[in-house]
Amino acid sequence: MKLRIGTRGSKLALWQAGFVKSELLAQFPSLEIELNIIKTTGDINLKADLSEIGGKGVFVKEIEEALLKGEIDIAVHSLKDVPSVLPKGLVIASVLKRHNPFDVFISSNSLRIEQLSAGAKVATGSHRRKFQLLSKFPDLDVVSIRGNIDTRLKKIETENLDGIILAAAGLERLGLNSKITQTFSLKEMVPSPCQGIIGIECREKDKKVIGYISQIEDEKTKICAGLERSFLITFGGDCSVPLGCYSFIKNENIEATAIFIETEQNKIYKKTSTGNIYDYKKLGVSLGNELIYSSGYKKGN
Repeated sequence: MKLRIGTRGSKLALWQAGFVKSELLAQFPSLEIELNIIKTTGDINLKADLSEIGGKGVFVKEIEEALLKGEIDIAVHSLKDVPSVLPKGLVIASVLKRHNPFDVFISSNSLRIEQLSAGAKVATGSHRRKFQLLSKFPDLDVVSIRGNIDTRLKKIETENLDGIILAAAGLERLGLNSKITQTFSLKEMVPSPCQGIIGIECREKDKKVIGYISQIEDEKTKICAGLERSFLITFGGDCSVPLGCYSFIKNENIEATAIFIETEQNKIYKKTSTGNIYDYKKLGVSLGNELIYSSGYKKGN
């Protein structure tokens, strides 16, 4: 059988698609697999703020359209970039074992974030990161940044930045661990829902394809991803809402920490809950509802 993988063309996206390919071939050596590069709105428009052009969903829209047209068989995504509400007929049918879920600081001068002087310029493309950072270090000058990992690293010099914040998983996948100055703990910065998870999307009725990709799924990651995406859905599935959520399994329990950031008041609402792993989706919904209630957030705002 020939399996066509749809992916963005960045180094990181190609690494992820290649990783899925290698995992599938390890299980099914006779599979013929090809990579199809698809340019998305997020790749074309590199200047506008993500919230202005459709949220993180701009990185998957064209790939999902190719899936629906039958031009590819599966799509490989950073699951944190995938809106919680999928187009009708598509499903996330497999998730791979989670890589490092946390955010990191890359410094221009080897200083940790708490060692920076007032007015130091730190860049991020995420409102979630920006407001968590300013809640602890209000004297920093936090500016916006777009582009792939290489582009952002170069901007440290070209835009005279004191540092940038990125996801650890992307740097580690590309062998850029040595660039990391500091890894933020969960207490310091709650990650984006599903950060560090590679998700595989396909057509819901394509049972043969699902049969293949389900064999490389990680069960614990599936549970954590399910909780975190349930949390997203509770907020309406809008990737432009500044949300954080991270969960982990310990024995038969799952613990999750979530935040919602009310940007107009610069206020962060945070909640940690623990429950049975078999109730993971309910726990995600409960976390979302508690933050919605405590913040007074109204869906569609």
